[in-house]
Amino acid sequence: MTILVRESAQNSWDARLTLENAHTPVDFRIDIWDIGPAHVSAWRDMLLAGAPASAENFPLRETMKSGPVHVLAVSDRGTRGLGGPTRADNAVGLGRDFVSFIRNIGEPRDTALSGGTYGFGKGIFYLLSKPGTVLVHSRCRTADDGFETRLIGCTLWRSYVAVAGEEKRRFTGRHWWGDTTGKVVEPLVGRAAEVAARRLGLKPFDAEETGTTVIVVDPHLDDLTPKEVAAYLADSIVWHLWPKMISRGDRPPAMRFSVSCDGVDHPVPDPRATRPLDMFVAAYEAMAGSEGHDVECRRPKRHLGRLGLVQRIRPPMAPSRASRLLDIETLVHHVCLLRPAELVVTYRPGPKPPSENQGYAGVFLADESLDEVYARAEPPTHDAWNPQSLEKHERTFVKTTFTRIDEALNNLLSLGGIARPGASNVALGAASTFFSGLVGGAWGIGAATAYTGHGDGGTGSAGQTTAQTSSTTGRAGATKSRAGGTLVPTSQNFEAAPTEQEDHHRDETGTRRRRPRVAYLGDPYYDERDGLTVLVQEFLLPVPGPQQVQVDLAVALTDIGGRETDPPIGASMPTLVGWEDAAGNLDASHTCLLEGGEGVWRALVRPAPDTVTEIAVRVEAVDVR
Repeated sequence: MTILVRESAQNSWDARLTLENAHTPVDFRIDIWDIGPAHVSAWRDMLLAGAPASAENFPLRETMKSGPVHVLAVSDRGTRGLGGPTRADNAVGLGRDFVSFIRNIGEPRDTALSGGTYGFGKGIFYLLSKPGTVLVHSRCRTADDGFETRLIGCTLWRSYVAVAGEEKRRFTGRHWWGDTTGKVVEPLVGRAAEVAARRLGLKPFDAEETGTTVIVVDPHLDDLTPKEVAAYLADSIVWHLWPKMISRGDRPPAMRFSVSCDGVDHPVPDPRATRPLDMFVAAYEAMAGSEGHDVECRRPKRHLGRLGLVQRIRPPMAPSRASRLLDIETLVHHVCLLRPAELVVTYRPGPKPPSENQGYAGVFLADESLDEVYARAEPPTHDAWNPQSLEKHERTFVKTTFTRIDEALNNLLSLGGIARPGASNVALGAASTFFSGLVGGAWGIGAATAYTGHGDGGTGSAGQTTAQTSSTTGRAGATKSRAGGTLVPTSQNFEAAPTEQEDHHRDETGTRRRRPRVAYLGDPYYDERDGLTVLVQEFLLPVPGPQQVQVDLAVALTDIGGRETDPPIGASMPTLVGWEDAAGNLDASHTCLLEGGEGVWRALVRPAPDTVTEIAVRVEAVDVR
């Protein structure tokens, strides 16, 4: 399925319409459905008539006789369609798309700066089909500037020996459907093609629309349901084709993508709003702008391309099936490699950052003058650059590209003196979290507590029995942030339980009331709100009634002790984003009126880079008389 997405999208991009001073996007879609009762008899009549009787030599026969038949269609519009001559021996000039796609397998590309190189992209359709069968429905321009619809079917299967007449003959295993009136099976054209397509339930073309639909009969679904396949394809599209999905200035995206299953759309994610692809989009924009770097080869002197890098504080991501196949799990530390066609070649991993909450993304775009070199370094699946497959002088360019990228990544990670390449394969933030259970809690004033019920002791996150605090402030477990995002959780402090006398006070009338207090729920953690990385501290206000809360934020000075509330000139401080209730409603005011009781509240804080952030929530009773 991954190869299908990559190769078919390359085919569509290479076949795009090129109109002068116009940027017409290519519409690319994948649809999965079951052949319904209204059309299944037409499929059987048209595909099985005159076909070999042996299911071993012609497995499509068994496919069409079994239960519901799945089909998968890959369509493009805003493309040329499969025009030109329909026979290979007549295709002697330009404009031979039909012959290149239908007749000739493995033909090298003849399009400058195209995505494909080997011409094997068409083979994935046959490999994906269990019986090796596809139908091709296309509409193209004719030599007299008209339009023509074409429909042809083909099976690629194993060769076999059968009796023909009175003697045995070897057959190629290649079967055709179309116009059989001549010596060579030709596509149905014009009205005949449109009528046949309508009988099969295929979507017709508009009057002046061109493009191609390739229908894969009974595709391999990798033990997934059709809905799961559709969801995976949508995710795979955004991972492999996101450069075609982003706008550039006033220019719309170069391609538009959609996926459906049984008529229900499965939206393709927006890369600008999808973690961690939004980082690669930012890296692409950095590469294309003033923040990008020229990548040069010194001997021989040659411009190789442009590189953009971005670094972010991010909570660990939840990997998807598509990202796992790219070896991208919870931590992003990769550079996306692009040729000038701007179709993703691969995500090349770099050194791991020193924290599980820090990531970086990069984009390298090869220079057009070296497109042929990088293309020759690719395998048939176009998903790697292998310098060893090149001649020595060309090999230098690809190897130097990797060297320059590695140098840039080392500089990126060494800005604060916190990481050196090869020092560790383990993110230090993850390691410190793992070992934090070996560090005992310290007793101190203003400490956070774990809450289990009114007046009862709680259990802290380190497994220690703790007590409620009588203080109106509490220190939530501090979280370290270095060099713009290296996050190392520290141990949480706890305070002794309040006495009966400390837990109550008398108001102005002498009435004895419970003193409002804060009960922290575990350590702070990192999350995202509207694309912003924030520290989240959850807490309760155990005493019922309205209470006023505010937050004290400081930078903890871990090396010398103490805290910093007045930053040096030019330095940033942690800032409060707001107060959030359990339903996600946000109040951005510094001082907020909250209702005490069982409800969970969250303080959202934007941390300052290269600091240890200290969060303290203050609460006081509100007189409602």
